Amino acid sequence: MLSGFRDAQIQTAGTNIFVRCAGSGAPLLLLHGFPQTHLMWRDVAPLLARDFTVVCADLRGYGRSGCPAALPDHSPHAKRAMAGDMVEVMKALGFDSFAVAGHDRGGRVAYRMALDYPQAVTGLAVLDIVPTATAWDRADARLALAFWPWSLLAQAEPLPERLLIAAPEAIVDNAISQWGSRAETFPAEVRAAYVEALGDPAHVHAICEEYRAAASLDREHDAADLATGHRIACPTLVLWSAEGGLATWYADEGGPLRLWRDWADDVRGGPIPGGHFFPEERPHETAAALAAFLK
Repeated sequence: MLSGFRDAQIQTAGTNIFVRCAGSGAPLLLLHGFPQTHLMWRDVAPLLARDFTVVCADLRGYGRSGCPAALPDHSPHAKRAMAGDMVEVMKALGFDSFAVAGHDRGGRVAYRMALDYPQAVTGLAVLDIVPTATAWDRADARLALAFWPWSLLAQAEPLPERLLIAAPEAIVDNAISQWGSRAETFPAEVRAAYVEALGDPAHVHAICEEYRAAASLDREHDAADLATGHRIACPTLVLWSAEGGLATWYADEGGPLRLWRDWADDVRGGPIPGGHFFPEERPHETAAALAAFLK
C-alpha cells in the first residue's frame, strides 16, 4: 500500500508525527479520520502525486504518530494542537504554505489549521463534515445513533477506552459497514491495519481524548471564532457522501455548502457517490474533485 511513498517520522513541539510522501509540484497535506490512519488515502494519494507533492500524515494519537500526555482540559488533543503539529510537519518538509484536505476528524484539524494559520493554508478541502460547533448545536437522535463515537468516546475515562481495547474488530467492522459505505471496499489488510491501530492502550486513550476535546475545547474555539467574525480566508472545497447523513440532515438549512458559508466566503463543492468513506470507495472521483479544485 502506498508503494513509492517515502516514510518519515517528524518531531514537533508536542509529539512525533508519522508521514508518507511522494510526488512533485505544489504541496498537499492529506489527513485521515476515525477509525482510520493515513492508509485511507492509499488509492487517492498516488493519483494526486502525479501533479502534487502529497504528504499523508497520521494525526497525533493515531496510527504510527505519538501520543502526548493528556491534561484535564484535553488541550493536548484539541484540534488546535493537532493543527499546530501539521504546520510544523510541513515546515520541516520545506513547505511554509500548502493546501490541505481532511476527511472526518482530519477535516476538523484541517479547517482549524486554516483558521489558526491563514498564512500557511492556501486551499482547504473538508470531506463529509460540517464544523464541530455546528454539528453539536444541531445534534439530535440521528447524529447520536449514526455517529455514535461523538457521544460514546467523549465520555469520561476509562469507559470508552475499555470498550475500544476490548473489541477493536467490532468497532472497525461497525464503522466500515454501518456508515453508508460497503464493507467490501476495505481489503483484509486495510481492515487489519485499522484494527491494529486500535490495539494500543496509549493510542486508544489519545483517540478518546480527541473526542473529549471535540465535545469541549473544540466547540469553544469554534464559538469564539464565530463571535469575533474570524473566518476561513482561503478557497474552501466541501465534499460529502451522497448516501450519508450530511446529504439529508441539514437540507432544511440549505445543506453543507450553506452551513460552511457561515465560516468562509469562497465555498464550493458537492456530493460524491458512496457512503461516509467515499475516498476509499470512490478514489478516482475524490482525487479528480480535489485536483480540479487545487489546480
